Amino acid sequence: MPNDDLTAVDHAQASAVDTAEAHEPRPRKIPRIVVLGGGTIGLYSARRLRRRMGKREVAIVVVDPRPYMTYAPFLPEVAAGSIDGRNVVAPLRQALKGVDVLQGRATSIDHADKRIEITPQQGEPYEISYDQLVVGLGSVSRTLPIPGLAEQAIGFKNVEEAVAVRNHVINRLDVASSTWDVELRRKMLTFTFVGGGFAGIEAIAEIEDMAMDAIKRYDSITPDDLRFVMIEGADRILPELSLPMAEYALEELKRRGIEFHLSTFLSSCVDGHVVTSTGVEFDTETLVWTAGVKANPVIGESDLPVDKMGRLTVLPTLQVARDGVVVPDAWGAGDCAAVPDLVNPGSFCPPNAQHAIREAWLLGDNLAAELQGGELKEYKHKSVGTVASLGLYKGVAELFGHFKFRGFAAWAVHRTYHGGAMPTFNRKLRIFMGWFDQFVLHRELVSLGSIHDPRAEFRHASLPPKKQVDAEKKDEQRGETVGKPGPA
Repeated sequence: MPNDDLTAVDHAQASAVDTAEAHEPRPRKIPRIVVLGGGTIGLYSARRLRRRMGKREVAIVVVDPRPYMTYAPFLPEVAAGSIDGRNVVAPLRQALKGVDVLQGRATSIDHADKRIEITPQQGEPYEISYDQLVVGLGSVSRTLPIPGLAEQAIGFKNVEEAVAVRNHVINRLDVASSTWDVELRRKMLTFTFVGGGFAGIEAIAEIEDMAMDAIKRYDSITPDDLRFVMIEGADRILPELSLPMAEYALEELKRRGIEFHLSTFLSSCVDGHVVTSTGVEFDTETLVWTAGVKANPVIGESDLPVDKMGRLTVLPTLQVARDGVVVPDAWGAGDCAAVPDLVNPGSFCPPNAQHAIREAWLLGDNLAAELQGGELKEYKHKSVGTVASLGLYKGVAELFGHFKFRGFAAWAVHRTYHGGAMPTFNRKLRIFMGWFDQFVLHRELVSLGSIHDPRAEFRHASLPPKKQVDAEKKDEQRGETVGKPGPA
């Protein structure tokens, strides 16, 4: 845990300063800025601020439960095996030179006293103090009280989930290829996605494309055996795109055999038996939930101002504000903040990577200006456009409101834009080299499902023969549903 002077604190020092922090903190010679969240906002704002101010001018601490930032737009390609999962994450300690990184979850914010409670993966919660606070906690999956959802579904918000979905889908193909029970086989080969926004459409399109490529290696599975289902509550998909382009994407995916249920809601999915609001029923062993997100609930439980959706209320300068009045020493941006859209008055900036990166840059600049007595600027950005991948060499894109691309051209635009936006040169190079490798050698279609429970084999070897068989059956049943990982 960091102390209250200007020295950086590593894990070895944490216990030494714990007692000191419990008493009255020593006055700091330089201000400490605590950045909550190591995602797009946290990483880019901390880097920007460090470039503006040296270590002798300000101390920066980034807090996140993961030691890396995930570039979310590439998660569908990770799930499809087009990109190695390690290449879409930027290690925080490597990307943030001169910045302290604390691995833990922010569980309480007390801005009145300027203190944060952090709960590490192991050990007791502790508190740190700050002079300036940057809130970039992002969003979490917005779930509903649907019977069976928590037990059966998996989200699609982080790289671990994307890799798990990929391994699970390929594993279902492996197991189904040697299964002769017709009903069980049909259940294994039914892949269901809920949520027709960008995340859901890109996920189902990429994974369907991967599965169709994979079954070429299975003599006992044909394209007609696979069933991909999309359930969406609205009457259209991809609301960020214009209606004609969204309809093109819909028809393209339907042509590939993907089944769509629009203006439809998931009512139940107990034991993998899906029931929709329109009365459609079927069985599935794969249920991926991409039906929206909500601001991190920690913000709503704090003394910082939020709107009715639980988002942090901020000014165009990205300063936190209550009823238009600035809350001193607090800043926010990204998915967890309601950032006014000055290009479209009366609305808020959409929660996408394009805005998040630019908001983070401005936040870092404004925070540096605030500390150095400079002038603050307002965030204003006209969207470059929207791009979506629909599988290998397939896509849809709209740029600058005028240029529309479909098929290969849109796919190339998607990869070029997001490849360039990936933080750190190291990761950019790895991604582009990975794409070249895939083009020459084709993507790897091997399931490493046991990686999610690596101790299973050792546990089985420790049991008598009969109990080994029983344990294997239990582990297999546990692993059949994506949302039920085996014990660690």
